[in-house]
Amino acid sequence: MGRIRNSLSLKLGVSILFLSFLVFVVCLGVMFFQSRLLLRKQVAEHVSSVLDNTVSRVSGCMTAVETATNVNGWMAQEFLNPDSLLNLTHRVVFFNSHVNGCSITTEPDVFPELGPFSAYSIREGDSIVTTREGAYDYYDQIWYKQPKQLAKPCWTDPFDDYNDSSLYTKNIIASYCKPLYMDDGRFIGVISSDLALNRLKEAIADKQPYPNTYFVMVNSEGRFIIHPDSTQELNKNIFEDLDPEKQPDLIALGHEMTIGAKGHMQVSVNGTPCLVCFQPVPDTRWCLALVIPDREILHAYYRLTNVIAPLIIIGLIVILLISRRIVAQAIKPLYQLLTQSQKLAEGNYSERIPHTLRDDAVGRLQNSFATMQESLDRHVYDIKNVAEETKTSNEELLKAAQLAEEADRQKTLFIQNVTHQIRTPLNIIMGFAQVLRNSLGEIPHDEVKKIVEMMDHNTKTLSRMLLMLYDSSDAGVSVELSSHKSEMVSCNEIVSQSIAYTREHFPEINVRFESDVSDTYQIRTSGLYLMRTLRELLYNAAKYSDGTVVLVKVSEGEKSVRFIVEDHGPGMSESYIEQMFKPFTKVNELSEGLGLGLPLSKRHSQSLGGDLYLDTTYHDGCRFILELPK
Repeated sequence: MGRIRNSLSLKLGVSILFLSFLVFVVCLGVMFFQSRLLLRKQVAEHVSSVLDNTVSRVSGCMTAVETATNVNGWMAQEFLNPDSLLNLTHRVVFFNSHVNGCSITTEPDVFPELGPFSAYSIREGDSIVTTREGAYDYYDQIWYKQPKQLAKPCWTDPFDDYNDSSLYTKNIIASYCKPLYMDDGRFIGVISSDLALNRLKEAIADKQPYPNTYFVMVNSEGRFIIHPDSTQELNKNIFEDLDPEKQPDLIALGHEMTIGAKGHMQVSVNGTPCLVCFQPVPDTRWCLALVIPDREILHAYYRLTNVIAPLIIIGLIVILLISRRIVAQAIKPLYQLLTQSQKLAEGNYSERIPHTLRDDAVGRLQNSFATMQESLDRHVYDIKNVAEETKTSNEELLKAAQLAEEADRQKTLFIQNVTHQIRTPLNIIMGFAQVLRNSLGEIPHDEVKKIVEMMDHNTKTLSRMLLMLYDSSDAGVSVELSSHKSEMVSCNEIVSQSIAYTREHFPEINVRFESDVSDTYQIRTSGLYLMRTLRELLYNAAKYSDGTVVLVKVSEGEKSVRFIVEDHGPGMSESYIEQMFKPFTKVNELSEGLGLGLPLSKRHSQSLGGDLYLDTTYHDGCRFILELPK
């Protein structure tokens, strides 16, 4: 560590290495994160395509069984005798390789002399066995009851065909069942064709997109139809043994599959993160899912990481060595310059630093030191001149101090004025509050109402003064004006709101409103600052009027809109007119207010792109004109 602190080249090399490491980590981290997301997206799209093709193959097998059954079903109705039915089941199995077995079972009254009758043909290896089934309860079987109740063809969930009759298949089968009717609509039986579950497994077994992936099929109740562990088929439900708190993802997946939804989800199967794509099988209540462990998806990703990590370490070491060598060569002249500078620091001014022809940073530094040394002599002379200039500056500072004292005096007067203006309404509010607190039950209702109105008036006066103080600061304008300057404002509506505000303070004043524009006429400006300007103009007009009428007019010019506020009162003196837009200027020192109303109104109007001025041709009082661009 001491060597690093003392060696500038090594210190710079380590700094470059650290910055390079941060850049590598950030860039590679972002790259790997984005590539991981992209890889998952591509895998999901690829797996969804594989699942679509697999479902199509499964649907193709089932369609072949459906077609064989539907094509031959009419023959059972046309040739309704035992021998024909036996031959027909044999024909269905013989000519259709997807059909594992076929049965035609009739109602007991179709062949009264035979009783319950069921012709059954089954594929056993390369041969087909056809027989009349032995006596057992056909009519309670799902392949007979379901199409009879639905009165339309349907697929049954896979089942074990074992029974006590003379012939049955050892395979797990799903049956396509079609009800048979006579021409008069009488139900006579059911023709069903069996599709072995092994046939479905064969249709999906050779289409696994990655190693260690597998297919799962469930019915509408969540029972497994196809599973890599064959012992779970028809025996276990997807929801069994699931903890709702620890395995909510598997429960959600099971719900999506049982309702026949299509999509993909990220779940944890037996502690292994997996991507599961699922899709319903058409015309059934089954759902097929393809399960891909994350380690299969990200196998190449992890392998690339193992290659890149050593390369990064080697690259950083190479950067450290090269940067250290380059920096050491670059700063070598600095050590020479350091030796000469130390001699100068010891007082050996006769030791001159020579100029150099190098044009890099180190060469320019050396030339700067040489030039500095040459300049020292000149600076000694310049110091004398600076002393004279300092004297002159002191005199100017004295004048500035006097101006500062005057500014401080004005600041004190302003603070005293603000304190007085705020203290008066505040004392009124506090005094009335104490009266109400101590004698509320003894004061008549009318006097209480007057006291509350007086407190409300003084509260609004305080609020108005505080708002004016806030607006007088740069922050008060820049923050609010920037967020409100581009809104559409109705001219008549904004004037009406300002008049309502004035009537709250001066209910005895009659404020008239005349407008040359419609109520829907709007301009783009800041409604907040336009309203504050109009309120202040109306407030002053009501305050200094003769107590009768204040008039507000809105007129439209060629490029602007004018808001005119006029009153009947004493008007303004010539001396005050020249200073009325200067902050903290009042008619007299004893008058109410802070002297900010008109200056802020002027400032707001200019900030909105317009102007505010006094109409000097009006002599019955005061008339202010606020002009804003359309």
